[in-house]
Amino acid sequence: MTTFEALGLKQEILQSISELGFTNPTPIQEQAIPVLLSGTTDFVGLAQTGTGKTAAFGLPLLNLIQVQDKFPQALIVCPTRELCLQITNDLLTFKKHIKGLYTEAVYGGASITMQIRNLRQGVQIVVATPGRLIDLIERKAIDLQKVKYVVLDEADEMLNMGFRDDIDFVLKNTVNRESIWLFSATMPPEVRAISKNYMESPKEVTVGKKNSGNANIDHQYYVTAAHHRYEVLKRLIDFNPGMYGIIFTRTKADAQEISERLSKNGYEIEALHGDLTQQQRDKVMGRFRSKSLQLLIATDVAARGIDVDGITHVINFELPDDMEVYTHRSGRTARAGKSGICISICHSKELYKIRQLERMINATFHKTDIPSGKEVCRRQFFHFMDKLIQADISHGDYETYMPDLMMKFENVSKEEVLQRVAALEFSHFLKYYENADDLNMRLDARQQRNNPMDNRMAQNGRGGERNFNRRDNGYTRLFVNLGTKDGFYKASFLQFILDESNMKKEVLGKIDLREMNTWVEIDRAEAGRMIKAIDGKRYNNRTIRMNEADGGFKRPNDEGRKRSFAPRERR
Repeated sequence: MTTFEALGLKQEILQSISELGFTNPTPIQEQAIPVLLSGTTDFVGLAQTGTGKTAAFGLPLLNLIQVQDKFPQALIVCPTRELCLQITNDLLTFKKHIKGLYTEAVYGGASITMQIRNLRQGVQIVVATPGRLIDLIERKAIDLQKVKYVVLDEADEMLNMGFRDDIDFVLKNTVNRESIWLFSATMPPEVRAISKNYMESPKEVTVGKKNSGNANIDHQYYVTAAHHRYEVLKRLIDFNPGMYGIIFTRTKADAQEISERLSKNGYEIEALHGDLTQQQRDKVMGRFRSKSLQLLIATDVAARGIDVDGITHVINFELPDDMEVYTHRSGRTARAGKSGICISICHSKELYKIRQLERMINATFHKTDIPSGKEVCRRQFFHFMDKLIQADISHGDYETYMPDLMMKFENVSKEEVLQRVAALEFSHFLKYYENADDLNMRLDARQQRNNPMDNRMAQNGRGGERNFNRRDNGYTRLFVNLGTKDGFYKASFLQFILDESNMKKEVLGKIDLREMNTWVEIDRAEAGRMIKAIDGKRYNNRTIRMNEADGGFKRPNDEGRKRSFAPRERR
């Protein structure tokens, strides 16, 4: 097995590595470091997060830097301030025994005046987010003319966040560079384009298959009705009492709402989203890293670059629209060789996404039943008992109180003591879950087979009437006599019907917006409420007609009035 000593690193660096307890490089480190130590070879490294990429480029950089030259020689560009700070902290640890080598993190949300002052004092390595770096370039507060090495870390993340123009700008301002080192978890066409446009015959190293997932992650999914997502989330948290995890939502509104609901119920959770100031973000992340918080709930943008050791679970409250985002979400767990679990809460109409993901990351996803109320209570009870048995009683003068305790419990059996402990600790769980519903959505044989042709049609958006008209378990279709001719596009139509019905988007499925009318999938249990709220209202001096296309729902106030529910297009 290869050792760090065999890679050709300086003794000062090897000393720092040894003090950290590392003896053998990870696969990406073993393959990247010998190539990067030359300093003149363009490089593309494809590996999942948590595989040691920071050391893979950080150690060679420290080895190449000329300490006597007090100007930026290396530039590391990354997508978020969290990742920027993490890389900087890792470099500080690695360079502990190298005197005169200085790094500076430049990112938004912190004092730019302080960053400019530190840069002027002389630094050899700059770690930056794109926006703040460009700000410094335009202010002429940083000179990149002598930068030899440019590192693009989490390149796919930066492109997903819309930083393509920023990356082009940065690379055009480092004209005297000797090499570009690009690290990415996936290799979408945009990343390949950077390699083609700016790199010369790059050495490419792939650890695992391209776009593949971490083999130490157990991918699980649970199938439920859309309006049960929150209850399923709560039940899964209760079923895993030792969980230390991140919950991902699509929007910051969802993150905030779920955080508030769980907090009111006593869960140690906070939300991380774009509305927080840098000080608030740092406070939340500090509490999460110290494990004062059991759970962090975040949007994809807010969570990018988060690197926290020991995360046991990642939960997708909803699957992401961009399948490659799943790789980054799941990569928050199972880091540094540890195992982890990535859970997705799905509706039956999302099963084709699960099959897509299986193919994309070359992993098997395990369909798991949502635990019953009794199973949750049993898991909580035995978790508590394990903690009770493992409690450290070696410290403290417990013997002083034992005679009184023995006298107090002399007529109480062991069984009764356990029952009373259970009553004190778990009465709220027992009460909450004693009549808990079965939240599993049962799939029919066709859904379980998950016909490949249905998958391809859904994936390509070419399902047509046959694909859209099928009535999924739990969903029904509504016909509305509004369409693009009325000035709607999909987002504005969605907002209109949600505002008019005062309902949440979680109850809705696919929306098929046409010129003269629209078909809307909705949770069957909520169809009547939406029809009652919208049917008969006026829009642009015209009466809105909404009805259930699949079964003839009748409004409660129809009083026997006959009406055809077959949809008719206006002429």
